[in-house]
Amino acid sequence: MHCIILSIICVIALVSQHCLARPCRDQLVAPLYASSFEASSRYNFLYSANLARLHGGSGWSPAPRDRQPWLQINLLHKYRITAIATQGTFNSYDWVTKYTLLYGDRPDTWTPFVQRGGNSTFSGNWNYYQVKKHNLHYAITAKHLRILPVGWNPAGKIGLRLEVYGCFYDSYVMAFDGDDMVAYRFGRNTMKTLKDVIALNFKTLERDGLLLHGEGPQGDYLTLELVDSKLVMHISLGSSSVHDMTGHTSVTLGNLLDNQHWHYVTIHRYGNYVNLTLDGETASIRCSGDFLYLNLDKELYIGGVIEGNKPHLPNKHNFRGCMENVFYNGVNIIDLAKNKMPQIRFPHRKKKIYYACQDLLLKPMTFAGINNFLQVPGPFRRNRMSVKFKFRSWDATGLLMYTNFADNLGSLKMALSEGQVNISIAQPRKKPLEFAAGYRLNDGFWHSVDLVARDNFATVIIDEEEGSPLRINNIFTLRTGDRYFFGGCPKPANGTGCVSDLIAFHGCMQQIYIDSEPVDIDIIMQRRLGRYSQLLLGTCGITDRCTPNLCEHEGKCIQSWDDFICNCDNTGYKGEVCHKSVYKESCEAYRLSGKYYSGNYTIDPDGSGPLKPFVVYCNMQENKAWSVVRHNREYGTKVTGTSMERPFVGDVQYYNASWGEVSALANGSEYCEQRIQYDCYKSRLLNTPNGHPYGFWIGRNQERHFYWGGSFPGIEKCGCGIAKSCSDARFYCNCDADYRQWSYDKGLLNYVDHLPVMQVVVGDTNRTASEARFTVGPLRCYGDRNTWNTVSFTKTTHMEFPTFRPGTSADISFHFKTTADHGVFVENPGPPYFIRVELNSTTELLFIFSVGDGIINATLKSPTPLNDDQWHFVKAEINVKMARIKVDEQPWVVRRFPSQSYVNLVFTKPLLVGAAEYKMRGFLGCLRGLRMNGVTLNLEGKVNELEGIKYNCSGHCWNTSEVLCRNGGRCVEKYSTYLCDCNETAFDGLYCHKDIGGYFEPGTWLRYSIRSAAITVAAQFANIVDPQSFTLGYNQTSEEIVFSFSTTETPAVLLYISSFTNDYIAVVLKHDGSLDLRYRLGLFINKYTLINRNMADGDPHIVNVTRNEREIRIEVDYMQPIFQSIPLIFDKKFDSPKSLFLGRVLETGVIDPEIQKYNTPGFTGCMSGVKFNNIAPLKAYFRPNQTDPPITIMGELVESNCGAGLVVLPPIPLEIDPWYTGPVFPYIHDDTPSGPVIAVIVMLVLLIVFGTVAALYLYLYHYKGSYHTNEPKAIESPSSVKPLTEEAPRKEQNLPKIQEEDRGE
Repeated sequence: MHCIILSIICVIALVSQHCLARPCRDQLVAPLYASSFEASSRYNFLYSANLARLHGGSGWSPAPRDRQPWLQINLLHKYRITAIATQGTFNSYDWVTKYTLLYGDRPDTWTPFVQRGGNSTFSGNWNYYQVKKHNLHYAITAKHLRILPVGWNPAGKIGLRLEVYGCFYDSYVMAFDGDDMVAYRFGRNTMKTLKDVIALNFKTLERDGLLLHGEGPQGDYLTLELVDSKLVMHISLGSSSVHDMTGHTSVTLGNLLDNQHWHYVTIHRYGNYVNLTLDGETASIRCSGDFLYLNLDKELYIGGVIEGNKPHLPNKHNFRGCMENVFYNGVNIIDLAKNKMPQIRFPHRKKKIYYACQDLLLKPMTFAGINNFLQVPGPFRRNRMSVKFKFRSWDATGLLMYTNFADNLGSLKMALSEGQVNISIAQPRKKPLEFAAGYRLNDGFWHSVDLVARDNFATVIIDEEEGSPLRINNIFTLRTGDRYFFGGCPKPANGTGCVSDLIAFHGCMQQIYIDSEPVDIDIIMQRRLGRYSQLLLGTCGITDRCTPNLCEHEGKCIQSWDDFICNCDNTGYKGEVCHKSVYKESCEAYRLSGKYYSGNYTIDPDGSGPLKPFVVYCNMQENKAWSVVRHNREYGTKVTGTSMERPFVGDVQYYNASWGEVSALANGSEYCEQRIQYDCYKSRLLNTPNGHPYGFWIGRNQERHFYWGGSFPGIEKCGCGIAKSCSDARFYCNCDADYRQWSYDKGLLNYVDHLPVMQVVVGDTNRTASEARFTVGPLRCYGDRNTWNTVSFTKTTHMEFPTFRPGTSADISFHFKTTADHGVFVENPGPPYFIRVELNSTTELLFIFSVGDGIINATLKSPTPLNDDQWHFVKAEINVKMARIKVDEQPWVVRRFPSQSYVNLVFTKPLLVGAAEYKMRGFLGCLRGLRMNGVTLNLEGKVNELEGIKYNCSGHCWNTSEVLCRNGGRCVEKYSTYLCDCNETAFDGLYCHKDIGGYFEPGTWLRYSIRSAAITVAAQFANIVDPQSFTLGYNQTSEEIVFSFSTTETPAVLLYISSFTNDYIAVVLKHDGSLDLRYRLGLFINKYTLINRNMADGDPHIVNVTRNEREIRIEVDYMQPIFQSIPLIFDKKFDSPKSLFLGRVLETGVIDPEIQKYNTPGFTGCMSGVKFNNIAPLKAYFRPNQTDPPITIMGELVESNCGAGLVVLPPIPLEIDPWYTGPVFPYIHDDTPSGPVIAVIVMLVLLIVFGTVAALYLYLYHYKGSYHTNEPKAIESPSSVKPLTEEAPRKEQNLPKIQEEDRGE
């Protein structure tokens, strides 16, 4: 029974825990009654407000004449709201495309929900049935909701169904009037905590006030306050005067918090790490100092500090407003105060405490349209005018108020101009009377204007400063008109008389008084008084777009009502948000850009990163540029009186640069060096070989290094120890000899990953007469190893890097080259947000992303192909203003975002390079110099040849250790392998290694027509004048002839090239089998003997003849080349080649008799690999690449290799042959049993053999016993409890006795 009760308790506990931990996602609209819905109007009863439930059978639509429709929902209780979803009207063309969400605790005071980026407009639906859901980036609390449709389907009307998600919210509220406070007493004298969670909500009209304060006896404190409408937190975990350490840390969030709206604050602290969150925006800080615990003394103050005669903290105002749900580490302080618990202390004086928020119903209005205005009536024809109102705005210019005087006496115009209130009184036929008051009134805060005027007198008071009003005494006559216009004039005026060339006012107004009478906003909303257009009544929708400041690198943010700009002057950066550096990364970059003179230059090694630019000296040389950074330790630092326990630590302070900035320079350089020297007088440096060093230096990342100049990392030696030239051979440094004389150790430090030198530590100068001096030279660097960080992708794969965390802006740059037509260069995948740069086609470069408003892309279309196997440079950028991409010197392709956009560059998965997620759309090619937000990604560190990622970009074609294309074939890089282009050769095959030849039967010949007409004299003259523009299509003074042949018949003309003149080239096989070369160039014939021995022996032979100008190179069968020359008196041009003949010459016209006598009966045998310059006649015949090749055949020509090609190159090794797929086994038989059948047969045979052996063994063992008996054996039941060795009782009387055999036998 106890077990059952315990189980029930456990189940109840688990269910309760699940209910408490479940997400805040309850449907809040679905269970409401119809009375909870209200609207400005309805189209008809079928479109009533109560039908606006998600997935309902209808929907809400307002009346067509409703100019400012709204739908309002009373949730009946206060709820915590986390999401909202919308649909259009069921089965219609009616849906809302944009809307605004207002919320509040009362139905007459509203707060607009502002999304990230300052946008108060939600995107709606694109059809009637799909649900568009928005998860709020921070949860709000409200009892009433109002939806304002802003845009809808132009083919229909407004149609809305919706649902709101959240959970019940318990509200504990307390009002403070500046004279109140609550002190929460701890259970013990001090509260020492490692972690804290503090949460509270507040709303106020005041710009300053103390929200929370606690302090401790050791300098600890925690303060949360409003300062100039911003939330400021001060925290200290303790300070120490002994160690000169202060723990004070401050952080500021938000702005315009005096708007009488609820704001939600949370503080999470663990140790010295603190997160402060305000309305969904979080600032993360690390407290100064090394302490981890917060020690608070006795109590925590809420709303102010009131002690005895101290009404508040020095220079602090107590809070005036309302607070809700103040929690300190799980304790609800307002709940304790409401129940008068002993942990709560109030001020000693008696005063009533209010546990409800009594708001001042100011009912502001928002002027947010292009032609917004408010028209209200006023008393007519009075000689005194009184207008008073409050406004707040970011705009420097706008019309505040306009009125016409009665009886055509003129008009009065009040406008905001350059942050001042300008008043202009116009009179007929007189110059306008103008005056101004105030200063910088467009700062976003509330400002009051009080205007009083009568005949010949006017006074203006700004911000109720009655001690310094502006008074004007001029002659003018005033009779008030009956209409006052605020915020702008109607467009068109339509007889209203309101005429102004000023733009409309954008901002908020409230507390409007005309002739000391307040303007009733409720009556205006009911349209029973005045007129208005493009106004949002009952709320102030101003937003601070400069908090947080989206301008980077200390750029100044300047905002207007609906946008902001960044002033980047004097920051060293440029761009829409001051993201791009105006300086080069190094001196090398300046040299490559054309700066060849030495001098001081400003560099920015991390580009758009957080480090600032700094000045260096650039020593420009012909092939490199040295970046030189000087510092304060170049001229020697004297050190005495130090020991290993209390060493001297000398900081190396670089001029104009921090350690981080100088480290960035060294990190991006190809080579760096820094000279270091230690002068010593009885002062040791690195000690004995096995002892602890007395001195060392500290480099990048605060790492200690125990080697000195001239030595190497990991070796505790000086330069003399490496050279074995130290003054005492027992030591590795001169100073370690510890002589009473001056000595030194010096040398260069050039391991770039350890530089720069940041500190030098000296620890052995505390003995008598002991002294040391150290000197550090300037840092000198050259080269740029970021640009040439290069890899090749030969397979579909990707590299994986840590998640890209760019902040609010991102820039990506890299070089690539490829022959592929698509591929993803870089991607940080989602969901929900992602960013990707890819080659989409041969000419399209795509920058695609989803960062808060759906999938968007910027597409660059190049006029030339990008897969031309040449390097191309890509840059892509994205910020809250735009996204853009460019390649090489082509113009930017820009995709601008609408104002109030928010770019959510928060990714959750690793960054991928080389392919998209799941290795989709892989890039094949080379990638180098990939930088993201100024940080170079180490591509070479991710090389994995098994995955297809290789170093550099040389590929197969540039690696001489691998197989190259043969016989003049062109190697074409394909990244995963290579191809051989054999088009310009006479060969075929994967490596251009296969001969293409033919067997010439007796009488067979081939003619290849080179030209159809002779070259004209004009063309020859043009070629002489401008050979680059007017080419003849061939070289007249050079040619190359290559072919192979085998035959046993003589004589024959093997190859003959005719011309339209008498010029020709011929290779003839004479009667004795020898080879001759005949040239006729002009009037003379040149005869050259190629070889004298008999070549008609049936073996294959190769002939190679190459001429350049007058020099002829002759090579037969790879023997020693023979060089001949054409005499100077002969012509060297071969004019107008006509045809190429193989086997026999059948040319029209006269043939040289010397050729004719070898022309019959013709060539009989094999010929292959024939090539004349770029003409391969046999290949053109057997492998035609055009429909009608210029070839004529007579006789029978059959394709044959003929074995004409001599094997002079080694075979291709299998391990480097990219086309090798494995050995090929010959097919033997198909009727043999399969492998499994053979295995079964073998097992059966083995089983039979072992079974026979086992049976024999058992049989023999059975007859080997010591005795035999015929006695039956006892049988026991398996369930018997008797021992197995116990025998059953015998009945001897019934059994014959058998004599037992002797054991000895």
